[in-house]
Amino acid sequence: MIEDGGTTDTELDGEDARVVSWRNGEVGLAVLDVDDAELLQGWRSDPVAVHEVGFWPRSLSALRERVERDRDNEDRDDFLVLLPSGLPIGHIALTAQDMVNGTARVELVLAPEHRGRGYGGAALDALVDLAFGELPLQRLAVETHTGNSAALAVLTGSGFVPEGVSRSACLHRGRRYDLAVLSLLRPEWEVLDRPRAWDA
Repeated sequence: MIEDGGTTDTELDGEDARVVSWRNGEVGLAVLDVDDAELLQGWRSDPVAVHEVGFWPRSLSALRERVERDRDNEDRDDFLVLLPSGLPIGHIALTAQDMVNGTARVELVLAPEHRGRGYGGAALDALVDLAFGELPLQRLAVETHTGNSAALAVLTGSGFVPEGVSRSACLHRGRRYDLAVLSLLRPEWEVLDRPRAWDA
């Protein structure tokens, strides 16, 4: 996960407008479509995202195929993160959903110019409210580099609790990196003192 994410704050016309399926104050979530692969490729090619998340470069055609394949995968839900203007600024997903055990993983990447503005926390809160407010999940987990202070701040700000470190779990540019493991349990979410997405 990287904290926040490229484009300008322009109003999208009616033809390009996306249907927001979930909203949380500053951001909305719209279901990811195959035509969004080009946006994803740009965000995933950002050097910070490559380093902090460990994205492997993919061709646009391969990414389109993956997005199309994932649309029918019942174990994941992928969303674009949108500003109120409709501008897409990132991607957030609920992956590895296991409804028997009530667990899932969270992924988030924002366009470089939109990081550090609080959008990552808003998007994360929206997804967490979706996971616990609409699905029978009990535990959400996420991993990021132990040195990714921006992401760690966003995660703990949204209630995620550090669980430990996966030592030497990531190889990047010839070096091994530790990954911080954080999670949020349903009872911890229930006592968070913040408005829920449906109250925004």
